[in-house]
Amino acid sequence: MKAIKFLIVAAMAAMATSAVAQDFSDPKYAKWGETPEERKENMLASSYLKEEIANRHFNSAAAYLQQLLAKCPAASENIYANGVKLYKERVNRAETLAEKKMYVDSIILLYDIRLQHYASHPKRGSVYILERKAREYLTYKGDDREGVAEAFEAALEAQKKAGVVDPEVVVIYFKNLCDDYQNDIVDAMTIVNTYDAYAQYFENLAPEQQQYKNQFEQCFGVSGAASCENIEAIFSKKLEGNMEDELLVSQAYGLMARTGCSSDFFFTVGEKYYSLQPSAAVAMNLAQAFQEKGNFDKANQYLREALNVEENPAEREKLYVRIGILDMSINNFASAVAAFREAQAINPENAHAPFFLAQCYVNGAKGCSGLAKDAIYWVAYDLIQKALPLLEAQDADRVEAAQQLAAAYRGAFPTKEECFFNELADGSTYVVNCGFAQGVRTTVRPRVQ
Repeated sequence: MKAIKFLIVAAMAAMATSAVAQDFSDPKYAKWGETPEERKENMLASSYLKEEIANRHFNSAAAYLQQLLAKCPAASENIYANGVKLYKERVNRAETLAEKKMYVDSIILLYDIRLQHYASHPKRGSVYILERKAREYLTYKGDDREGVAEAFEAALEAQKKAGVVDPEVVVIYFKNLCDDYQNDIVDAMTIVNTYDAYAQYFENLAPEQQQYKNQFEQCFGVSGAASCENIEAIFSKKLEGNMEDELLVSQAYGLMARTGCSSDFFFTVGEKYYSLQPSAAVAMNLAQAFQEKGNFDKANQYLREALNVEENPAEREKLYVRIGILDMSINNFASAVAAFREAQAINPENAHAPFFLAQCYVNGAKGCSGLAKDAIYWVAYDLIQKALPLLEAQDADRVEAAQQLAAAYRGAFPTKEECFFNELADGSTYVVNCGFAQGVRTTVRPRVQ
């Protein structure tokens, strides 16, 4: 140990000797003091500060720190980095709560002073400083719930101004806020508003950051503040007689949509929001909600509203399939056929269009009789055969159902006798003359007995 101390002292002496050789009147040293002597003294103090911390000479280190803060607070970031290190060591060794509190307050104060002098630093400016302060506040003063919230709010405001919102910091802040709600420190509206304000920052995260979105959503979900009842209670009062307030309507709709609400109030707000800000996304959300509620007319209305404003071919393709499926569910097969054909026209490789179109054709055969009815199964079978490899790639869950339909349709082909009596040779062309498949060309294939 004596040898180590000797080496440190020798190093300090060498540093001092080097400092003597330097010309402290040079303007580059101006940040260290007003006179060359003062500059030399403060630069040496900065070196001694680091060494005294390493040697656990905390009292002398504190004296050097106070000297630097008083005489050259903007000279070096290291003053603050070493200062925080000093007071963390003293916190760990504090013998009383009062002593510990004093050192913790000193840590926080160092960040405040650093912010005064380094807010504009290109790499470690206000964003960096306030984030570090917030994390330290949570670590050392976690019981001061208001102070923790204020520290993180300041950090996040700096990040928003800089356009660099860190999802991890948002999650830390929001988790603490949710804890405060569960301990009756903040109200449900605070949680709801905070979630709404920061949800946008989780929309386009890189894959390695998706964990933060999951944490954010989970926190909101288990907080108890995200219930439809809470949201409705809050916004029903705000929107009473004020349904033209676009901001309020937007906020209420967004929160209820994310929470999966399905009350009458949700639909009232949703339809109002769509009238103020019509978009394909909102129309599709409303359509889904109305469908789940069993209001198929409204669901169909909004799907078609979405179709009217959607320009992207791929999205239009999906919409036509959704419209077709909805029409099938209410036995409107003629409309469903038209929708599936539109989807096919946009994308001939769409797997769902032939799969559902085959079923529509079969349902349309109920109004036909004899060979005209049975011949429709040729067309339906052909469509299922086309759908099968596409479904394997696009929607594997429907493959088994498609295979079963193919077997059923093949078993419903016209018999050899029917084909013979109608003068239809195996392999010849047949044009369907009945039902929704009328005009479709197919190939004659007698049923295998």
